[in-house]
Amino acid sequence: MRTTRILIWAGLFLLWTIPRALAQGRYGLRTVNLEEYRKLVREDSSQELVPLATFIPGIRLDVRYATDSNLMDRPVYSLAVVYLRRPAAEALKAAEEELRSSGYGFKVFDGYRPYRVTVEFYEAYHDSNFVASPYTGSRHNRGCAVDLTLVDLKTGKELVMPTPYDSFTKEAAADYRDITPPARYNRKRLQDVMLKHGFLIYASEWWHFDFAGWKNYAVTDIPFEELK
Repeated sequence: MRTTRILIWAGLFLLWTIPRALAQGRYGLRTVNLEEYRKLVREDSSQELVPLATFIPGIRLDVRYATDSNLMDRPVYSLAVVYLRRPAAEALKAAEEELRSSGYGFKVFDGYRPYRVTVEFYEAYHDSNFVASPYTGSRHNRGCAVDLTLVDLKTGKELVMPTPYDSFTKEAAADYRDITPPARYNRKRLQDVMLKHGFLIYASEWWHFDFAGWKNYAVTDIPFEELK
């Protein structure tokens, strides 16, 4: 029985290490692993990836990448969780608190993304306007990007925006003009509160915002199970 367990764990370890090594070999980008991440956090608590579900009580999550309803038509995350680096999470919490005073809130689709998932996206689409290049990694891989929209707290419904989430179209651009007045108003409301609290607009996607301090964090490839 003990031998069987050892073989199972050895198999799981290979499933984790081989794809990671192959991805790094193909694209030459070094990523932070769990041991390195823990060392960074011990030295600097701002490096911690914190779960939004507990860090921002009541925030709505809609993690499509843990379902079939996403650009890959299959789950690419094994857990429906969202993490951000601590300073980015603190900034988002402040933005959420400001919105609540006027009856609105966030619905968050994605935050930290393991590097291996970025590789999957790129190899499926080869379009660095909408998926990050594996040669450089994504702000998501650094735990400093968040995909989100606005909701009405009374109804729980999403506010009208120019396109659905993850729409690979020109209309998804953060400054696209030919949209309805309600969509323009809501997009600006979202942009204004995010800019006020230290996030930057990503030109190609109205839902994507980068935390201004993203350069302080390394591209990371730790699965969600290991962050728990």
